[in-house]
Amino acid sequence: MQAASMGKAGLPATGKISSGVFEQVVMRRLGAADDAVLVGPYPGVDVGIVSVAPGQVMAVTCDPVFVVPDFGWERAAWFAVHILASDAATSGLAPRWMTVDLNLPPDAGDEDLAKLWEAFSGACEDLGIAVVGGHTARYDGCTWPMVGGATCMALGAQDAYVTPRMGRPGDVIVVTKGPAIEATALFAVAFPDRLARALGTATVEAASGLFDKMTVVPDCRLASAFGLRRNGVTSMHDATEGGVVGALFEVANASGTGLRADLSALPVPAAVRDVCDHVGIDPFRAISEGTLVATVVPERSQELVDAFAESGIPAAVVGELVELDDGQRVTAVGGADVVGPGGPDPFWAAFASWAGA
Repeated sequence: MQAASMGKAGLPATGKISSGVFEQVVMRRLGAADDAVLVGPYPGVDVGIVSVAPGQVMAVTCDPVFVVPDFGWERAAWFAVHILASDAATSGLAPRWMTVDLNLPPDAGDEDLAKLWEAFSGACEDLGIAVVGGHTARYDGCTWPMVGGATCMALGAQDAYVTPRMGRPGDVIVVTKGPAIEATALFAVAFPDRLARALGTATVEAASGLFDKMTVVPDCRLASAFGLRRNGVTSMHDATEGGVVGALFEVANASGTGLRADLSALPVPAAVRDVCDHVGIDPFRAISEGTLVATVVPERSQELVDAFAESGIPAAVVGELVELDDGQRVTAVGGADVVGPGGPDPFWAAFASWAGA
């Protein structure tokens, strides 16, 4: 069993629990057995898939409602919605419904709630998502940015979805946008003056400009239209906590395959490199909402990269899935091997340190 990384005073580190704890504690206890569950919880799998009618399935995902008031209500709500919708979109199905539980801090006034919810609803409307239920309250002990949770659902044909469990040996791995998109954008928006003094205004502006790239909904829509399963894309995964490195290993493990990947094949935007260097985090291991890791049948891999480019989404081939017996190997920039997906995402500790400085 993989040991959980320890934080302050011997407590577990913030961020997602380790895959070992997840397997031991969560995956072995999943409530009642149900034959309608086609895809259940698994590390690196962003959605559950359930059969709801002959030939029809629902993709379901759940995430925290992550709201940072300092971003401004419109930006904060947009990001909160896209975090939720992105996971659902990796199924290849269009997100359609959402339930939202808001557990707000006691000092969140009615005016704040009105501004937040107006922006939240607007972001859902833009994506074609209807809010169908939820809960809204204020409680002692609740603080920004984690102010509840939400479930996002998508509906479609049983032969028209993908998950990371569907990758196969020989599939080519395509990654969009580059690493640490989220980590870079959040640092730039939260600490613009401090970063500008060290890195210059132009770098901060470029880093802040990544904020509206922190979504894979457009990437997934393009991939779905491009073709799924035998016709093209065999799996999609949002590179959130653990970054690109974590996502690569998660896709391979979920698919039950080996892995060959070279991180030097993935361009790193200059603003990402500069911000991550300055705050002391590895961009390839840092949280990267907005970076899509997709596997695609080899004969269409370059076609997919070109389709992304034509839509203004940079993408690159970084490797392939191989037979499980051939092992899993990711090569870092500079040629050394990356040893496993690593410990906790470095973003959380770095961001907390800056926030407390």
